[in-house]
Amino acid sequence: MRWIVLTITILICNCVTSPFIRADGIKQNPIFPDNVKLELLFTRQAKINSGLTEGPAVAPDGSIYFTDMPFGKADHGMILRFDPKTQRTTVFTNDSGKSNGLAFDTNGFLISCDGADGGGRRLIRWDLKTGKGTTLVDRFHAKRLNAPNDLCIDSQGRIYFTDPRYIGDEPRELKYRAVYRLNKDLSIIEITRDVEKPNGITLSPDERTLYVGDHNNGSDGINVAPNAPPPTKGAMKVYEFPLDKNGLISGPRRTLVDFGKQAGCDGMTVDAHGNIYLTCRSLKKPGLMVIDPHGKELAFLPTGPTDQSGEFEDWRGIPSNVEFGIGDEKNILYVTIDKSLYRVRVKTEGHHPTLRRKQ
Repeated sequence: MRWIVLTITILICNCVTSPFIRADGIKQNPIFPDNVKLELLFTRQAKINSGLTEGPAVAPDGSIYFTDMPFGKADHGMILRFDPKTQRTTVFTNDSGKSNGLAFDTNGFLISCDGADGGGRRLIRWDLKTGKGTTLVDRFHAKRLNAPNDLCIDSQGRIYFTDPRYIGDEPRELKYRAVYRLNKDLSIIEITRDVEKPNGITLSPDERTLYVGDHNNGSDGINVAPNAPPPTKGAMKVYEFPLDKNGLISGPRRTLVDFGKQAGCDGMTVDAHGNIYLTCRSLKKPGLMVIDPHGKELAFLPTGPTDQSGEFEDWRGIPSNVEFGIGDEKNILYVTIDKSLYRVRVKTEGHHPTLRRKQ
């Protein structure tokens, strides 16, 4: 497959701390190297116009699994696998149940969040050897989940996941959009509903802080009239929630980033230093924003043109999710953008609690 290289100009934060100033006084970007380049690894081959790629997750062998999510009930979506050694992308399954976010658990199984719009509305555990998927959970208090979106897994194997709802006409049974945790014994508990529309989610390296992206675009996908006015948008923020030793919220949330009227972040991840990498879907300024644990912006990498407008299918360079590689690629960042998979080298290293022993 031919690689396409996209050169990006880095926007450096105005306030970089002293460890990132060279001897000659010139500020250095603490995250992205000079002349950074995004490498295009894969673009959708199927003849489907709608939807996007999502959910990159690194497997124990270093390969990257990611999802291809078309809109509409005619196609159930795919999970794909990119092999860094061969540079080839293959299909793991062509019936993913509208999988969105992905992650690997402590036993090497692939866990997927299946959404609505004809999808499974559940969490699935996939066996990489057999290609078979098993439902882990699809209900909370006997009511169907809305549309699981993204997830992260702690070192004990407990799965934190978000359950918003963006598209699909399936009836909603749960009143709230919440963040849940699936325990090792498959019991499910509500972590918080103090988020309007929870989307991206990740844990700090010490697992004492939970980060959640609130991406309330106002859309619910239910009973939308043909000539209905545009939905009213809500919170576009990134929150942190303190966790106690049991992995439960132990204090009030704190806002790290407020995107205002612009679209906020989708997926996110952390590096070994605790910095948070956010995929910003703002049409005014799409890209990867990196913040420290206090919410200070460290770096920004544009992924598409600024000041865009128009319909969804005309958008360009809009990122959806991000993941670090492992082993020789521990400082490689994989990013899903539009209907493609990219990667970029950074100065930091990723953090993978479920793969810690395998790195």
